[in-house]
Amino acid sequence: MSKITSNKIKKSIIELVGKTPLLEIVNYEKQHQLEAEIIVKLEYLNPANSVKDRIAKAMIEDAEQKGLLKEGDSIIETTSGNTGIGLAAIAAAKGYKLKIYIQDNVSVERTKAIRALGAEVVPFSDVPEILQTIEESDGDFVEVINVLKEKVISKQQNSIFLHQLENEANPRIHFETTGPEIWEDTDGEVDILVATVGTGGTLSGAGAFLKSKNSTIKIVGVEPATNSIPTVENPDIPEITGVHRFSDVEEKRVPVNVNKEVIDEVIEVETSQANEAARAVAKSDGILVGTSSGAAIWAATQLAKRPENKGKKIVAILPDTGLRYLSTDLFE
Repeated sequence: MSKITSNKIKKSIIELVGKTPLLEIVNYEKQHQLEAEIIVKLEYLNPANSVKDRIAKAMIEDAEQKGLLKEGDSIIETTSGNTGIGLAAIAAAKGYKLKIYIQDNVSVERTKAIRALGAEVVPFSDVPEILQTIEESDGDFVEVINVLKEKVISKQQNSIFLHQLENEANPRIHFETTGPEIWEDTDGEVDILVATVGTGGTLSGAGAFLKSKNSTIKIVGVEPATNSIPTVENPDIPEITGVHRFSDVEEKRVPVNVNKEVIDEVIEVETSQANEAARAVAKSDGILVGTSSGAAIWAATQLAKRPENKGKKIVAILPDTGLRYLSTDLFE
């Protein structure tokens, strides 16, 4: 019997990254009496269930093409979870070892998923240098990663630190894929793009592409409100995992991949507001997403309520699945 081949059958999960669908959340719009369209990009339909699958693939393949990563080498990254999961999946598919340094306050699902995919997980609390930096910098994640890179990661042999905060492959893949997908799937009829800001790659890359096609498209960044940012004095404040403040902090605390020139407006969101929106859209439209997605939906909702946005198309990027939050009180 001859072997049947089909280009519809994929040979690796790497081929499944990207091309996520857009969905107008019509029931949510009706419930909130919105006169603008909120269209969400379902990034949890990537193979490892988050938008970070895109940069995981891009950063690894960029390192390969530059000769920085070869067979037998190890990959190292720091993460609040989703990048680590994406890298673990891509590294497994490509046969690389992976070590992930991860924040302690992330949901247990994240750590379990990374380990299930064969990677080593090191909590920040296991690294003395990190604990000292968190205390001295009031938890600034950029400073924490810089110290980790200089004092810990640099000493490890036969490894490469991908450094998602500064890796140019991060925003570039969103310029090459996320932005074009939104443009094509809306037939160029998008008025506003909304996304949360962590490393900055998603909004900077996709936003830059959309502005290159139509300079009048408004790019809106979402950051946590000050009451939703844990501090050394109040470490237990519920936060929006993976989303960081960038609009009014020192430049040295803003990731290199945040391109403020692309961003037209910044909307603050409290964790409670993000949770409320995530719960609402789960019940109205059957979309189970995380807190960062809830933050994007809440911000999009505020934009949709403005009289000047009546009839406009607002695209909100939803980073990950709500299945990574079931151990938290998000859906309680």
